[in-house]
Order: sequence, then C-alpha cells, then structure tokens
Amino acid sequence: MRPVCRLIAALLCLNAGGCASAQVPRTAVRTGIDVLEAGGFRTLAGKRVGLITNPTGVTADLRSTVDVLHKAPGVRLAALYGPEHGIRGDIHAGDHVADSTDAPTGLPVHSLYGPTRKPTPAMLEGIDVLVFDIQDIGARSYTFISTMALAMEAAAEQGIAFVVLDRPNPLTGQRIEGSPLDLKFKSFVGHLPIPYLHGLTVGELAGMTNASGWLAGGARCDLTVVPMRGWKRRMWFDQTGLPWVPTSPHIPRADTAMFYAATGIMGELQVVGEGVGYTLPFELAGAAFIDPFAFAAELNGRRLPGVIFRPLFYRPYYLRDVGTRYGGVQLHITDRDRVDLTGLQFQVMDVVRRMYPDRPLFGTRRDDMFDKVCGTDRIRRMFLEGKSVSEILALWHAGREAFRQARRPYLLYD
Repeated sequence: MRPVCRLIAALLCLNAGGCASAQVPRTAVRTGIDVLEAGGFRTLAGKRVGLITNPTGVTADLRSTVDVLHKAPGVRLAALYGPEHGIRGDIHAGDHVADSTDAPTGLPVHSLYGPTRKPTPAMLEGIDVLVFDIQDIGARSYTFISTMALAMEAAAEQGIAFVVLDRPNPLTGQRIEGSPLDLKFKSFVGHLPIPYLHGLTVGELAGMTNASGWLAGGARCDLTVVPMRGWKRRMWFDQTGLPWVPTSPHIPRADTAMFYAATGIMGELQVVGEGVGYTLPFELAGAAFIDPFAFAAELNGRRLPGVIFRPLFYRPYYLRDVGTRYGGVQLHITDRDRVDLTGLQFQVMDVVRRMYPDRPLFGTRRDDMFDKVCGTDRIRRMFLEGKSVSEILALWHAGREAFRQARRPYLLYD
C-alpha cells in the first residue's frame, strides 16, 4: 500500500467478466470513473458527495460523471464545483464561471474560477467527500491541476475526504520537460513546484502534492485515488482506446496537447501567434511581419529532431475584418518520442529575434504572464541578454532529472 494514498485493490482485480454494471466499449484503458462504477461505487457509498468536474469527466461510453454519480445507488451527489470553462463547458477560456444551478440535475454549482478559486467552508457545508474527475493535458500551466491542489487544501482544512478518479496523461507518463517552478512565480497558471511537463497522472500528482508538503501550511488531506486499469506510462492518449473530449475550446484533439506544450508559452507574449483563433490552435507560429518561406528555411536548417516546419499564410478570426494575414509555419511532429516539445517555442523565438531584431519579443504588459507560465524570469532575461538558445534550453531543462527521481515513490503505474 503506497504511503500517499489508498489504492482500491478490489477494483484493480476486476476482469473482463467481472461485476461491471454498465456496458462500456472495449478499450485498452479504464479510467477512474469506470473502475468506480464497476466496483459498485463502494468508495462513495452512503456519503454526501461534492464533484469537481467538467465535460471531460465521462465514462468510456461518454456518459457524464455528473449524471453517473447523480443516479448511482447509495451515493448522494449534493453539489457541483465548476473549474475554468464550467461544469458543462459553456464558458470561454479566461472568463469567470458564475455560481448557478445545473439544469439536467438541479444541483447547485459553485464556481472555482471567479473571485473564489478555492472552495470556501460555506461551499463545503454538509459535504463528506470531494471527488475530482477532470482530464488534464500534462502541462503545469493548465489550470485544472491548480484547482485540484486548492480543493485538496480546502478538504484538509475542513476534514473532508478527497477522491481523485484518475485519467491518463495524454503526453505519456514518461515525458518531463522544463525546470520545476520557482515558487516566487507561483500563480494559478503555475501553482506547484513541478516541471512544465511533469509526466504524472492527476492521481499521481495529487499523491505527490499531498505527501510533499505542497498544500498550504504543509497540510494533508484524506486522499484516495481510484486508479485506472490498463494504463502504461509509455502510452500516448491515442493508444488508450478512450474517446477524447476537448479539455477546452482550443484543445479539440488529444494531440493538441503536444502543440500546447510546443507553443503555448510563446503565445503568452502575443508577439508571435500560436494559431489560437485559427483552425490549428497551437500548431502554428506566425505574425504579419514574418516571411514564411525564409522563416521555415531557418527553422528547418536547425535539423531539430522530430519536427518539420511547413511555411504557410493564414488569417486568425480576429483579423478577418482588417485584411491582415499572417505568415509563418505549421509544426508537423514527425517523431513524438524524440521531439523536445517545449523547446520548440524557444527555437522559434530565437529565430524571430535574429531575423526580425526590430520586432522585440519583450517589453509589453505580457512579460509578467510569460514569466509566470515559465515559472521563472530567467528565460526572459537570458533572451534579453542575448544568450544562445542552447544556453536557454540548458537552463530550461535544469532539474528535471532530479524531479524524475523525486516522483518515483508516487507512481501508481508500471
């Protein structure tokens, strides 16, 4: 039994002919909600449940976790808690989520993405256990894991149990990129001292967070992880057999998580577009001042492993009425196991500063957000000091191997 959480051993021993109560598609992987259902919801039996979820919280046959728990025998689903984008995914990225009532179930929905990001004692009144079921994309800046950590803090403070229904890391459980966050830059887009790509499932991350003293005041909650069945660390999401539900409007496909890692940090500066606002979110790097053919030639000339840059012109929707078009490149990942995903954006930024020195990358109101997402201001300062991209990448990846060792006690798979 691992020290960070109680594994539900009885659920792991289910076989194909076991006691599953629902007909689900044959998949390589069963997520936490399917394992919980197959086990008769024993973990939640007789308890008043609060559920933190969004549209990605679904069974293998695409039934919402909200609806499944609402109908579950012996379970009293009492309240819902909405992260960024809301319980039913009806809120635009960055827009506040309001308290409301969930129309299909009539349950109260408490906002965790507005003036309050951490459940208050009033929100948790009468709740016995908080359940977290959200598909993450494996990147530190994605706000769902910040929501999870703050909810764990609230559960610890109120003496409420916390249950994570585990889901795959779509970028595998092996990929670690970026240095752990410098806590001087702690924010909602970087809440935990982990690398930018951490290679953990949300259940593993919850266990490490709980045991490592990362909750406020070093608190620990009463944590249970309902683990997946069949997931291997080497698996990309498309190898799980599971359906992909967009985690946000700009992550429409599972492989978009790769491109988010490759361009999302750069995109925070709003100097070079990353394709958000076009049909290929996070797959592009472009701007009105870029010559796509020269730009692609320079990037391809670097012979970066696992990627080819194709020149293109495109027009984001927000420029449709002004006649401006962007030139740039589309990133084509040719070997996802070899490519340095997060390093690609720093290569792109390096080419921009060399080819277009009159187009500064920094010096706007977006510098602060860039630093928060990087988890340090040293990347920005090294660009401004004219450091080589190899020096920048050496700093960026410093500490990831130490993290790989530090996380080992909390791995639940393989």
